[in-house]
Amino acid sequence: MKIFVNLHVKDLEISKVFYTKLGFSINEQFSDETAACVVISDNIYVMLLTHPKFKKFTPKDISDATKTTEVLNALSLENKEQVNILANTALAAGGSEARPVEDHGFMYTRAINDPDGHIWELFWMDMDAIPKE
Repeated sequence: MKIFVNLHVKDLEISKVFYTKLGFSINEQFSDETAACVVISDNIYVMLLTHPKFKKFTPKDISDATKTTEVLNALSLENKEQVNILANTALAAGGSEARPVEDHGFMYTRAINDPDGHIWELFWMDMDAIPKE
């Protein structure tokens, strides 16, 4: 299985720059002036869609992700250092902190807003250290 996360964006070029600065690539085969396919991994893709393109897929109003939360996207990373590297890279690329760092010992999380306010939870979890009930 693969997942395609569809996000509406105000400025496609700004969003493409942001995601490529994070180290992700754009699959040009599925991109044009209204959309860009960001490759996160072999099984995870983000479709950045202009508002008019996004509206073709839903009769609902498009939310303003800087004011409301429509979804929390979460990416697991290999360790705390990788979480910090990606979060700091996102901040330098124009993102912002969505909330303070959370360190629970067995899990470490940083939440980042992309330029449109879409939240990305970047986290590491030690499955062997999860407290048993």
